[in-house]
Amino acid sequence: MNKLKTIYKDKSFYKVFLLSLLVTGLGYGIYKGIIDNYMAEIVEMGEFDRGLAEFFREIPGLMLIFILAAFYSFSAERLYKMGAIIMLLGMGMLSIVSPTKILVTVAVCIYSLGEHIQLGMKNTLSLEYAKENQGGQALGYQNALYQMGTVLGYVIIILSFAKFMESKPYRPFFLVSTIIMAIGAIFAFRIKGKSETDKSKSRFYFRKKFTKYYMLEIFYGARKQVFFTFGPYVLILFYKSNASVISLLFAISAICCFFLAPVVGKIIDRFGYKIVMISDTLILVIVCFFYGFAHHIFPMPVAFVVCCVNYILDSIISLASMASNVYVQDISDSPEEVRATISTGISVNHLITILIALFGGLIWQSLGIEVLFIISAILGLCNSAYAATIKTGKQE
Repeated sequence: MNKLKTIYKDKSFYKVFLLSLLVTGLGYGIYKGIIDNYMAEIVEMGEFDRGLAEFFREIPGLMLIFILAAFYSFSAERLYKMGAIIMLLGMGMLSIVSPTKILVTVAVCIYSLGEHIQLGMKNTLSLEYAKENQGGQALGYQNALYQMGTVLGYVIIILSFAKFMESKPYRPFFLVSTIIMAIGAIFAFRIKGKSETDKSKSRFYFRKKFTKYYMLEIFYGARKQVFFTFGPYVLILFYKSNASVISLLFAISAICCFFLAPVVGKIIDRFGYKIVMISDTLILVIVCFFYGFAHHIFPMPVAFVVCCVNYILDSIISLASMASNVYVQDISDSPEEVRATISTGISVNHLITILIALFGGLIWQSLGIEVLFIISAILGLCNSAYAATIKTGKQE
C-alpha cells in the first residue's frame, strides 16, 4: 500500500478503482477459462467458426471511436461505469441463452462492447491518477492487479473442472461470473471523481502527431489477435486440451504477468518506451516459430509443452504494449488528449484485428497453423521496425 502511495496522487480515487479491477478480473478469469472450450465442445465451433465469432466480437472495438464520440461529454469515470454495466448484461445473457452459434456470439459481443469501453478508460484513469513520471508504474500495477483477479478465476475453473470433468458445467460458471461482475460494477460506481473534459472536442480524435502511434496500434493489434484467438484454440483442437488444462495455462501466464507487469513498467520509465517497443520482437519471432512448427520438430506431447511455454512467453512480451500508452502521454498536451487518443488507438488497431480474426481461421483451415504464425512473426517485425522510427519526448 505504501508503494501505491508513491505512484498515485493522494486525492485520487485509485483505491476503489483498483479494487473494481481486481473483482472484474476475477469474473473475467472464470469466463476466459471456459469460453474457448465451451465454443469448441458445446457450441461446436470449428477453426473458421471461431474466427468468424471473433470477427464479430471485435466489431465493438472497431466502433469504439464512434461510440465514444456519441458520449464525448462523459468523463472517463462515467464511461468506465457504463462499460461495467454493459459487461454485466453480456455475461448475464451468456449464462441463460441456448448454446447456439448465433446466440452465444451475440452475448459475447455485448460483453465485448463493455470490455472495450472500459479498456481505454482504465488506462486513462491510471495515467490521470498517477503522479508525474509514474505513468509506466501505474499502468504496470493496474495490469498486475487485474491479473491477480484473473488468476483467482482460473484457479476456480482448474479445481472445478478437474473434479467435474465429465459433466462440463459451463453455464453455471457463466452465472457465477455474472454475479462477480455485478460486484465489480458496484465498486466501479463508488468512483466519485470526474475527470475534466473538453466539450468542444469529440472523442473521434485524430491528430497528425499521433500517426506513428496509430500505426503501432495496427501492427500490435494484428499480432496480438493471432495468439488471443487462435493460441488457445490450437491447444484445444490440435492438442485436445480440456478446460482445466487451458485454465492452468492461463493462470500461469497471469501469475507471470502479475509479477512482471510492474517490472516492465519500471523498465519503460527507466529506459524509455522506444527501446521496449523494439526489443520485444526478437522474443516474438522465436515464440511464433515454435508455436507453428513444434509438432514438426518434437513428439506431440513435447510439442504441446513447447507450445504452452511459448504461449506464456507471448503473454509476457505483450506487457510491452504499455509502452505505447506512455508514448502517447509523453507527446500529448493534456489529459483529455491522452484519453481521446488512447480510445482512438483501440479502434485503430481493430481495423486490422477484425481481418485477422475473420481470415485467421480460414488460413489455418486452408494452409495450416504454420502459415498463421509466420504471419504473426512478420507483423511483429514490422511493429519493431516502425517503432525504431519514432522520436522520444515532444520532438514529434
